[in-house]
Amino acid sequence: MLSDEAWRELREQGASRTFRERSVMLRQGSAGTHLLALTEGLAKVVCREPDGIVTWLAFRGPGDLLGEVSVFNGTPRTAEVVALTPCTAVVLEAERFRRFIDQRGLVMDLMRQALFRLRESDAHRTELLTLPLVVRLARALLRLAELTAPGNESEVVRLTGLSQEEIAQATGVTRNAVITGLQLLRESGTVETARKVIVIKDMKALRDWATADPKTKPA
Repeated sequence: MLSDEAWRELREQGASRTFRERSVMLRQGSAGTHLLALTEGLAKVVCREPDGIVTWLAFRGPGDLLGEVSVFNGTPRTAEVVALTPCTAVVLEAERFRRFIDQRGLVMDLMRQALFRLRESDAHRTELLTLPLVVRLARALLRLAELTAPGNESEVVRLTGLSQEEIAQATGVTRNAVITGLQLLRESGTVETARKVIVIKDMKALRDWATADPKTKPA
């Protein structure tokens, strides 16, 4: 949502930090003392319920802000951010961040981003109730591919660090159902899979699966 210039200036407001794969970048329940501007790597946003259930909320990639809501409203973080791959992010102190966006008139831009993310979450919940597994699976993989290699529609995209359990969380199904869905995508020549590796061989085919009519099968 921010311009390239605003993003560059924002990154200059903090210090860069690296996160190992699977490390917690922002912890649920902690105070909103800072936020992160993700510059490299992929992360997932999840909510951990008191009964132990983990609800997937979103994938995030380079160019995304993480944890800005608690910085704005002063409440504890309602979700946890975990690095799916090694990540690099700029740590932005809360007060400095608020001063930066106020001075540059970026409040409305960030409000639009927050509204977009709310619509994204609502759309995802609807998908879980209405769309077939393979369509949901294709959309999750497409989102990751777009974060990993923006604008890539012709070359192979390699996704690493994603377990079948995490794919199951993102699509609202069991691990066995994910295995079945991946098998269908493999048979169509769209993907290849290995342990924690998914290679997207045909981005156009994956996009066809992701936008398919639930009653039909992509050609």
